[in-house]
Amino acid sequence: MSSPVNTEHFWMPFTANRQFKAKPRLLKAAQGMYYSSDDGRKILDGTAGLWCVNAGHGHPRIVSAIQQQAAAMDFAPTFQMGHPLAFEAAGKLASIAPEGLNRVFFCNDGSEGVDTALKIALAYQRMRGDGLRHKLIGRERGYHGVGFGGISVGGIAGNRKHFGPALPAVDHLRHPLNIAKNAFSRGLPAHGAEIADELEQRLLALHDPATVAAVIVEPLQGSTGVILPPQGYLQKIRSICDKYGILLIFDEVITGFGRLGSAFGADYFGVKPDMMVCAKGLTNAAVPMGAVIVRQEIHDAFMAAAPAGAIEFFHGYTYSAHPLACAAAIATIDVYQEERLFERAAGIAPYFEDAAHSLRGLPHVKDVRNLGLVCGIELEAQTGKTTTRAFDVFVKCFEEKNVLIRTTGDIIALSPPLIIDKAQIDSLFGTIGEVLRRQ
Repeated sequence: MSSPVNTEHFWMPFTANRQFKAKPRLLKAAQGMYYSSDDGRKILDGTAGLWCVNAGHGHPRIVSAIQQQAAAMDFAPTFQMGHPLAFEAAGKLASIAPEGLNRVFFCNDGSEGVDTALKIALAYQRMRGDGLRHKLIGRERGYHGVGFGGISVGGIAGNRKHFGPALPAVDHLRHPLNIAKNAFSRGLPAHGAEIADELEQRLLALHDPATVAAVIVEPLQGSTGVILPPQGYLQKIRSICDKYGILLIFDEVITGFGRLGSAFGADYFGVKPDMMVCAKGLTNAAVPMGAVIVRQEIHDAFMAAAPAGAIEFFHGYTYSAHPLACAAAIATIDVYQEERLFERAAGIAPYFEDAAHSLRGLPHVKDVRNLGLVCGIELEAQTGKTTTRAFDVFVKCFEEKNVLIRTTGDIIALSPPLIIDKAQIDSLFGTIGEVLRRQ
């Protein structure tokens, strides 16, 4: 029996603190596809931590790289200084990015990455003499982290309501979820690409495209409950941005590093943005790290606009390209490539899809959405309540069945490590099905 943990001092993020602390769910170790709980149970990880441990927990190659770097040099500044791993990590990341996106600005997580990308977009327009472009367009139900920039372009009301006005000159495109037409789609929905036309016909018509600096979208909206882009939707967004000279930013924090069976969502969809924000799987979550990968022409505009010897972009973080994070990123990308984990994810995705859709027809299941190794299971809300049905499933899966899932509202979101096998997929969905039958 584990000793009691004093939970009073830690103010937990995105958590019902009082509820949790009344009956804590604690993890103490992890290896491969499994966590170990503080009471000695082995917990199947159906969420890759928080969409981030793509290569599985405790990978020895990544652990060793971090240990060796910590022993050699714990920290080095990157303001007017540098260390070799920063440049090696940037080159390694650029080598797997879409062609032409080859300049990397490191930060510490996806929230910082989004705010960095927005600042680059606004500054770039000024650098090129187009200072009228000061407006930003996000999407309803979009999640772009918790910085003031991210919650401004994000479209989840609960993340915004307590904080008052954030960035001015921001608007939002309607999200493409349409359960009435697309329920239980396998892969990309057939209906809804025309929603992208609203970017041109409504938002740009309202604001004047000459005032819009950038559009930011997640290729697949994850944290809001897995909203998939309809067939042709992202291609339309790219075409409209091209038509009016607007930068397109992909928030690839979730879709990056194999989640859809390719290096990035941009590769999967065949749509190349001007910037990509990544984090999470960049270091297999072993050390916090994020990055903005930028089209070279954008980077070069900053270099050309600044006087010789001047700082070109007044932005950065103490821990940008932290040595331990760089070591983890290099080792992680090597693991992805040498173990062919992206290809592995693509190969097992059809089995994952069939298992997900086996839940169709079970009590309270109103939709199942999937792409790659991502699944959203939308449940009917309990009468007079919201979020409680899915949360009840989450608690029962963890406490009674030793399976970790994630919920957002009344949606179960699944995103297991890319190393998951067929038996573990059966266990994951079989457990959810068993719990749903008892709801």
